[in-house]
Amino acid sequence: MKKYVSIDIGGTAIKYGLVSEDGEILERREMETEASKGGPAILEKAIAITQRYGETEKISGICISTAGMVDVEKGEIFYAGPQIPNYGGTRFKAVMEERFSVPCEVENDVNCAGLAESVSGAAKGSSSSLTLTVGTGIGGCAVIHGQVYHGFCSSACEVGYMHMPGGSFQDLGATSVLTRKTAEKKGDPVSAWNGRRVFEQAKRGDAVCNQMIEEMADALGMGIANICYVLNPEVVVLGGGAMAQEAVLRGKIQRAIDKYLVPSMAGKLKLAFAVHRNDAGMLGAFYHFRAKHPEQWAEGPAAEQL
Repeated sequence: MKKYVSIDIGGTAIKYGLVSEDGEILERREMETEASKGGPAILEKAIAITQRYGETEKISGICISTAGMVDVEKGEIFYAGPQIPNYGGTRFKAVMEERFSVPCEVENDVNCAGLAESVSGAAKGSSSSLTLTVGTGIGGCAVIHGQVYHGFCSSACEVGYMHMPGGSFQDLGATSVLTRKTAEKKGDPVSAWNGRRVFEQAKRGDAVCNQMIEEMADALGMGIANICYVLNPEVVVLGGGAMAQEAVLRGKIQRAIDKYLVPSMAGKLKLAFAVHRNDAGMLGAFYHFRAKHPEQWAEGPAAEQL
């Protein structure tokens, strides 16, 4: 059985482990990203993770999911925000392949999440899907006939920056905005609130929290409708920490979509919630690698799953 190192690099934590050739996560671990130390330190963490597995396992490839904009052909970061200093230009693929003499493939973390949901998650079997990750910001991934749509310069589906009445999509619909607006309405410091507390208080009948959730759902519905007018996906998948509150959010977001999207489209659109959650990055990175190296699955039982 072939084994792959899969590394999911986020702003706060790095999730990593071993994945089998048939897509089973054999081991899961986690460490702090320590993003403030910058790109070179994160690259060293990826090297150390792979080195540790290589001491006891025969590794057939390295799969990396990461924050930042990724050139998937070069396997390197070409743009990253200030949260990770000196991350742009980090050459994961070149460095890892030279160091370990196995293939390495790199993809953006939101694209990995979307690919994971398309291949084996909430959008499995669909011809086209849009996955949105709702958290500090809003990220997007479009998968069409099994392929991530990257756009002309690997920047497709940066939907968080989409302009909407009152601000950008992520300025209106992100979880971080929900907590900030709730704190402001309550006259509390932002540190006193997080998404979990907002939803807990809403369930207890707190009028302010319920109002803020309604506003968030409305913004998400408007944004989703706008994207659907362009992409017309079969399925929209919602992921991110707050989206675990499906019981509260599904009806509110669906009503907002129905308000902003014409009935002929809204009636055929499937709204789903992510199922892979914390495993999405590792699985998506593996699926991306698998698509780039079909020769490794040319024979054997795992070939049937391609």
